[in-house]
Amino acid sequence: MSGRPLMAALVAVAAATLLVARTGGATFEVALATQEDEELVARARAIHDRVITLDTHNDIDVGNFTSERNYTSDLGNQVNLPKMDEGGLDVSWFIVFTGQGALDAAGYRAAYANANAKFDAIHRLTEQIAPDRIELAYTSDDVRRIHKAGKKVAMIGIENAYPVGLDLSNIRYFAARGGRYMSLSHNGHSQFADSNTGERDDVWLHQGLSEIGSQAIMEMNKWGIMIDLSHPAKTSNMQTLELTRAPVMASHSSARAVNDVSRNLDDEELLAIKENGGVVQTVAFSSYLDSAKNTAHREAMEVIESEIAAELGFELVERSAIRSMSDEERADYFGKMSEVRRRAQPRQSEVADTAPPVNVADFVNHIDYLVELIGIEHVGISSDFDGGGGVFGWNDASETFNVTLELVRRGYTEKQIGMLWSGNLLRVLDDVQRIAREIQREEG
Repeated sequence: MSGRPLMAALVAVAAATLLVARTGGATFEVALATQEDEELVARARAIHDRVITLDTHNDIDVGNFTSERNYTSDLGNQVNLPKMDEGGLDVSWFIVFTGQGALDAAGYRAAYANANAKFDAIHRLTEQIAPDRIELAYTSDDVRRIHKAGKKVAMIGIENAYPVGLDLSNIRYFAARGGRYMSLSHNGHSQFADSNTGERDDVWLHQGLSEIGSQAIMEMNKWGIMIDLSHPAKTSNMQTLELTRAPVMASHSSARAVNDVSRNLDDEELLAIKENGGVVQTVAFSSYLDSAKNTAHREAMEVIESEIAAELGFELVERSAIRSMSDEERADYFGKMSEVRRRAQPRQSEVADTAPPVNVADFVNHIDYLVELIGIEHVGISSDFDGGGGVFGWNDASETFNVTLELVRRGYTEKQIGMLWSGNLLRVLDDVQRIAREIQREEG
């Protein structure tokens, strides 16, 4: 890349080129397409078709993995097989997510059961429901083999190590089930590590990692699970980077220097990840990309959404209330919220001039920053779809091409785009699995 001045110029050009964003059933077009624009779109389309596109963070609801209701149909959520086909998304990391609960025996039992239900759901989709359309990958070689065979690829990430409980042998078990990355905490301090959410009240449990958290890092290194730094506190992350023998990843975080929220990584963390040989999967989560812009747009849209929710007899609640819901309650709420937003999307034009949404260009601004700071070898792409993620232009898997289009507009080459979409992440996975084999041989 040639630096920020070129990027700014290309962003200005991008504003006057063709972008079709099919969001929630509505189509928005900027219709100043020139012959040059058409050639750019065609070039971007060819690149998009050739590279392996991989999104490291897509949440799931086990209710969408049954024989009657599953990802072979467009369920109205952000990621499913029809949407992956339409947008050219090749690899989806399905997430075994468990919200943080009590650090006691009952809490660990419930968390373990929740995690296994989600593992079961993913295996059911790939082995029973649609094995002819999607297959579970355990290695980078699997990814390339499955992609070459013309099928979609599923991979598994574990968001929150809470289900491990106090039995570290569960780490090996989760690896055997296909888990290929895991975060030591989520939104709330776990038995292993302090969470970024400690910044809200400056209350901490471990001042970084606990003793068993340090042990968990060694076990993850041994069994080939990438350590995910997206949710733990900075203290936890820096201590992790000192202890780990293998490269790490951040499955869905952006740059704190661009937008100062606790879920983003600051420059010290980013440079340490570069030194470690890891990768940061930039996340298309509106409030992490541009909080002020997102707040203005959300406030404008909430007026519209409140009207629609009232018509449907549905009550909107604050995010703090959503965090306290059970998995079933949260899934039900997001399902109803999805319908409200689907109906609201055609009315975005009412607020577009005064409060535009966070968009693909804002997302790629973070990619640009990360590339300039830590090098393109350490940057990747994620969405957090079906977990709150999505921006205008990339609001579900069917719009995945728009990310590639924006990267081409900014001057990224096909090789660089392939690295961002999957090459860097798969390289880290290879390194982690190689080091795991070394450790196993050393320990007998």
